Amino acid sequence: MYANHIRSYALSAFVAVSGLSMLGCTTSQIGDRASATSKHAAVDAQIDAELSKLYNTVPGARDMVAASKGMLVFPAVVGGSFVVGGEFGHGALRIKGRTQKYYNIAAGSIGWQAGAQSKGIFYLFTTQEALDKFLASNGWIAGVDATVAIANVGANGSIDTNTMRAPVVGFVLANAGLEIGASVQGMKISENRL
Repeated sequence: MYANHIRSYALSAFVAVSGLSMLGCTTSQIGDRASATSKHAAVDAQIDAELSKLYNTVPGARDMVAASKGMLVFPAVVGGSFVVGGEFGHGALRIKGRTQKYYNIAAGSIGWQAGAQSKGIFYLFTTQEALDKFLASNGWIAGVDATVAIANVGANGSIDTNTMRAPVVGFVLANAGLEIGASVQGMKISENRL
């Protein structure tokens, strides 16, 4: 019973702090336009670096990206937790190699856990229908609005061709390489309107 109260208070505190921090991100002033442009340029540079890392780490990834209808890339999703956890990052939607819009990704969790990490998360839309559904959404949640298949690497080190049959394919890339069996479900993606 006592543990449930602690979890409730911790969750309330996390939601309150997250809400206040998001409030600061959504208010804009006239001088913020130049700042938004430089932030977007920084995100684009991080995306280019993370894509290079993906291509060098996962054989066949370049072909998968080229064949996709669009791709969301979050180059540095930072997560940390102690009892209450959360992950947050900035990224962009690219279609045919060009950035279309900027997005934020966020997720929260509760449980007795500790630690922090940064990782790159990629969502490839392999069908036009899946991409259109994402573009029409107002706050897309992986696993709720679309099932995301995590890319599997076969015995030969290449991506399993069955993976590409899914409408949305996910990759999670950490410092040690591709995370096999990682979860991207439950992560909320919202347009960044800086």
